[in-house]
Amino acid sequence: MKSSIVLTTLALTLLFSGCAEDTASVKSTVNKVRFQTVSADKATLLQSGKEKTSCAICGMHLPTFYKTNHAADTKEGTKQYCSLHCVVHDNEINKTDLKNLRVVDTNSLKMIPALAAYYVVGSTKAGTMSRVSKYAFAKKEEAEAFGGKVMKFYDAYDVAKKDFSNRH
Repeated sequence: MKSSIVLTTLALTLLFSGCAEDTASVKSTVNKVRFQTVSADKATLLQSGKEKTSCAICGMHLPTFYKTNHAADTKEGTKQYCSLHCVVHDNEINKTDLKNLRVVDTNSLKMIPALAAYYVVGSTKAGTMSRVSKYAFAKKEEAEAFGGKVMKFYDAYDVAKKDFSNRH
């Protein structure tokens, strides 16, 4: 009987101390601003309706992941995505016909044509929806200065497609 009380007390102590650490960890993460994040007033949101601040595929908050945002015109209207990963998902898996694809220029925060952008793949900055980061730039020299492999849209798209290659 005493041993079960001791074990129960020990288990509860470990459980609650673990929760305290998890709570502190969550607070630390929440207080840390992501590189991708901009304030809502700096984000260009092209969708309309009550979900205009959410990624059309995964629902993530667009201003939080703004520096990796993409947008495209579809039959249903303009869709905005948190990442190239979600663009690939909508195009390859959902078979959505995407036109006029745009991406946020990491430096100016303006939407630019994705086909004209220089993508930096695999920089030291965190990726969005992928372990391999993909940031876009209007100017090649700015992309090169960012660090990582510089490529054009279709090559970056092929890298993003690899996120889906191991799925069943």
